Amino acid sequence: MDQRLDVSEFLNECAAGRVLLDVRSPGEYHHGHIPGALRFPLFSDEERARVGTCYKQRSAEEAMEMGLDIVGPKMGEFVRSARRLAPDRRLAIHCWRGGQRSGSMAWLMRQAGFDVVTLKGGYKQYRQFVLNSFLETQLQICIVGGRTGSGKTQVLHQLALLGEQIIDLEALAHHKGSAFGSIGEPEQPTVEQFENDLFHALRVLDPTRRVWLENESRSIGRVYIPPAFWHYMRQSPLYNIQIPEQARIDNLLRDYVRTDKSELEAAFRRIDKKLGGQHLKAALEALAVDDYATAARIALRYYDKTYQHGLESYASKQIQMLEYEFGDAERIARDLVTRITRI
Repeated sequence: MDQRLDVSEFLNECAAGRVLLDVRSPGEYHHGHIPGALRFPLFSDEERARVGTCYKQRSAEEAMEMGLDIVGPKMGEFVRSARRLAPDRRLAIHCWRGGQRSGSMAWLMRQAGFDVVTLKGGYKQYRQFVLNSFLETQLQICIVGGRTGSGKTQVLHQLALLGEQIIDLEALAHHKGSAFGSIGEPEQPTVEQFENDLFHALRVLDPTRRVWLENESRSIGRVYIPPAFWHYMRQSPLYNIQIPEQARIDNLLRDYVRTDKSELEAAFRRIDKKLGGQHLKAALEALAVDDYATAARIALRYYDKTYQHGLESYASKQIQMLEYEFGDAERIARDLVTRITRI
C-alpha cells in the first residue's frame, strides 16, 4: 500500500480501524478536525508560533533546528502514547499540508514498529474534499417541516427507529434552531467543525435509499448549513406536519419547563423587537408565576409568523401539507413512511 493516501483512501483506512492522529497544534485541532481524530500535537500552540516566526524572520534551516530541539525530548512519550492508543500499531497520521509534521511523526512511528499511512495534502486537502462533496450531493432527501413545537425532531428519531435514514442537523449543531435553541445544549462547534461532522454523517449513508432531514433555516445558532447543501435541501420534497396547538405547547413544555427560568427570560428578550413590548411583558409575567403554557403560547405567535414566511419562500413545489388531530410522533412517522411508499 502507498503510504501517502488521497483523502478518500485515507478515510477508508480510518474507517477500517486505523487510529487517526492529528499532529497539528491544539488550536488548529479545536478550530476544525476530522471526526474521530485524536489530538496528538507535535508542537503546542506557543511552540508552533515560535517555529513559524523563526521560519519567517530567519530561515527554514534555523526553524527546522528549533523544531528538532523542541520535539527531541518528547519522542519517547510520543511512542509510548501511540502504543497505548493503537495496540495493534496501525496508525493514520495527518498535519495541515501533509508535510514535515506528519512526515516526521510517521518516520518516528515506523522506527518504533508501527504501520503508518499519511494524508496527501493534509487537513487542507481534506477540507477541500469536504466542501466539494456538498456541491456533488446526490441523495434522495425528504424534509420534515412544521411550525415550532410540532415535534419534528421527535418524528425524525421515530423515522430512524422505523429503519429510515436520517440526519439530525440540530444534534450536529448542538442547537435547536431558535432564540431558545441553545438552552440545555453543549457548546456549539465551529462552523468548520459542523461542516466536517455533517460530511461524515452523510458519508456513511446508503445513496440508494432516501434520507430524512428537518426543515431548517440556513443558520442554526452560530453555525451555518453549507450553501450548496442547503440549496439542495430547499429543492427537496417537504412534508409539512400540522398538529393541534395544545400538542405543540405540550411539546415545548416537555423540552423547556425544567430549564433555568433566567435562560427562558433571556431568550424572550432576544426576540423583544419582533415579539413586541406588550407580548414580552406578558411572557415575562407568565414566567414569573410559573405559567409556562401562557409563555409558550406567546412565543408561538412570533414563531408561527416566521415559519409561514419561510414556507412561502420554499423553493420546491413538492410540498405536502399534512394535518393531524394528534401529536404522537411515532404515529406521524409511520404515516409519513406509508405516504412516501405509495408514491
